[in-house]
Amino acid sequence: MNNKRHALLGTLYIGLLLLLAACTPATNQIKLQPTVTINPDFQSELSPVPTVPPYRCGAWSSNNAPGPDSTITIYARLTKDIAGVSGASASAVVHFKDGDMPLDQQATSDSGGYVSFHLSLQGRQPVRVPATVDVTFSNFTGGPLQCTPAFFTPM
Repeated sequence: MNNKRHALLGTLYIGLLLLLAACTPATNQIKLQPTVTINPDFQSELSPVPTVPPYRCGAWSSNNAPGPDSTITIYARLTKDIAGVSGASASAVVHFKDGDMPLDQQATSDSGGYVSFHLSLQGRQPVRVPATVDVTFSNFTGGPLQCTPAFFTPM
């Protein structure tokens, strides 16, 4: 009698498994993607190489994260074909959150092409708000030229 029960229960379990397997969702076939063909002639079309300008300049800050009441130095350099340009005049304008402020000092580039400006922040820029400084060189053959800006964020 026990064997009959086991056989009946086994048959019942197998039947239930087959029913559950029949209820599972059908699998979808993956759609084939179109084949991409690249024409090798595209390599014959060369992009023009940009010309490097003879005069270049950039500016940077002595401290990118000064205190809100700190005094920092803004540096800039003017070059012609990598060599520093001496004798060029430079001016600087600070772009604070509430307005622009020209720096009073007029600087002249040294033999390496460097100038520097002292900037007393005096709490004029809010903490964690970036500010930029534009430096412009003039009175030289390729001028005037505005540099890549310096930046700082009071902390």
